[in-house]
Amino acid sequence: MPASFMTSITKAWLDDLRTAVAFMTRIPMPHPEGSTPPNLARAQRVFPLIGAIIGAAAALAFLGLGAIGLPSLAAAALALATSAVLTGALHEDGLADVADGFGGGRNKATKLEIMRDSRIGTYGTLILLVSFVAKLSALTALPRDAVLPSLVTAHALARGILPVMAMTMPYARNDGLAATAGRPDSTIAATSIVFALIIAFLLLPWADASGVVIVATAAGVGMGLLAMRQIGGQTGDVLGGTEQVGETAILLLLAARLGQQA
Repeated sequence: MPASFMTSITKAWLDDLRTAVAFMTRIPMPHPEGSTPPNLARAQRVFPLIGAIIGAAAALAFLGLGAIGLPSLAAAALALATSAVLTGALHEDGLADVADGFGGGRNKATKLEIMRDSRIGTYGTLILLVSFVAKLSALTALPRDAVLPSLVTAHALARGILPVMAMTMPYARNDGLAATAGRPDSTIAATSIVFALIIAFLLLPWADASGVVIVATAAGVGMGLLAMRQIGGQTGDVLGGTEQVGETAILLLLAARLGQQA
């Protein structure tokens, strides 16, 4: 295989990693100011890898704070804050916007208008509280040695399903982030799923990994069907909200299974 071909492949993967980091986190990465990176659709194939890094950072914060004597509840809260700060609360914002739009809008146009409003409403506040408390409870219920694999898997798998939704669902509007990012093809979506599955089955026992895959799939399908009924398609907020629903559901399942074994 020609060296130039291998160099081109390596460069493409590195470009995608940089783009995914810049898009999904607040880690400074060079990119054109005020524009959507041209490779953002392709970069979705590495979303689970970036999710794994975010999950690991949250887990290390939780374990480190616990090691210096902080109560589990406080350590869990600060671990969740770590992931939110690292991502700029990107997905939490999407979840809140979806809740406000779907809960407060009377028709598709009104729902989309509410979702674009930067202010948070009652539905958004409530769903964020429910999500935060649910994840907080799950983290404190997990055995200490299960925190790292659980958080890494939850963050990776919840992001791994997003390219599939982006590929298969129509756009609810033509000028949002989801539309300008472009639609990933089947190879990109499949690569994302493969990465997510590898992470899940490497870090968790077979039965638990199978369970969280089913839960993540259900979260993606459920949010997709809800979005189709409410606004006729996907937006960036829908994808972000799906990540949060999937992440929360995965952590709750693992807490229920692994917490009982402790």
